[in-house]
Amino acid sequence: MTSTESVETESAVPYDLHQPYALDAVSRQHFDDHGFVKLSGVLSPETLAAYEPEITGKVIELNTQHLPLAERDTYGKAFLQVINLWRHSERVAEFVFSRRLARIAAELLGVDDVRLYHDQALYKEPGGGITPWHADQYYWPLATDRTVTAWVPLQDTPDEMGPLAFAAGSHRFAFGRDLPISDDSEREVQRALAEQDFELVETPFRLGDVSFHQGWTFHRAASNRSASARKVMTVIYMDARNTIAEPTNDAQRNDLKCWMPGVGVGEVPASPLNPILSSSPVGRGDTRGGC
Repeated sequence: MTSTESVETESAVPYDLHQPYALDAVSRQHFDDHGFVKLSGVLSPETLAAYEPEITGKVIELNTQHLPLAERDTYGKAFLQVINLWRHSERVAEFVFSRRLARIAAELLGVDDVRLYHDQALYKEPGGGITPWHADQYYWPLATDRTVTAWVPLQDTPDEMGPLAFAAGSHRFAFGRDLPISDDSEREVQRALAEQDFELVETPFRLGDVSFHQGWTFHRAASNRSASARKVMTVIYMDARNTIAEPTNDAQRNDLKCWMPGVGVGEVPASPLNPILSSSPVGRGDTRGGC
């Protein structure tokens, strides 16, 4: 993409995707203390309405889960999951490359810049089951915990749709970090969190609310009891200076191969799939590699 094309593309992108968001000290402190923060008015309803059809269309096109809900395991019932939609759509790339979201992530982590780990759509179908308790960083072969996920609902998300819920302060809780998302993690982490009296924060999301949670923050979501899909787009960021650690499980080995291709242990994951987003221009660039 030429510089002229980049300027023309960016001029057509809704204003709030790339302009600064006024992140206050109270929100930064909440993120540090509790491992997450939910911010209001991060993106306008108009912006979300402009991108939701393309994101949803790509989820339908790229989804590989075709079993009826009743025949799936717990993970399969939790959501339809499609990763790195940005590689399949310039329109989705505009959204994923939002400098507003990336700058919020960098400010919350207290780092100069963040790079993309990957995006993922998480669509909980009507009747979809729970998302079990888990911590995302179990899956990530990274040397530090300077990671954050932006969770962006594409519609109002009331209690009956299964909004994301957090165990406040659990980013400092070591128990359960060896558990993948599963029936076991739901049972064991729930028990341990209750024993330690962690506060459960489970509130509806209004359109435009975005939550940011750290890699080791335990979170879950209830089932979708509504008649509509819970449509959520997420973007996972890491400190741009983070390096690869020796993978400790098969999930981390797979993530290294798929989402940071060609990067070795001890190296900064500056692959074509992991651009710096907090100061990057709009445009997909080189998207070779990956799964």
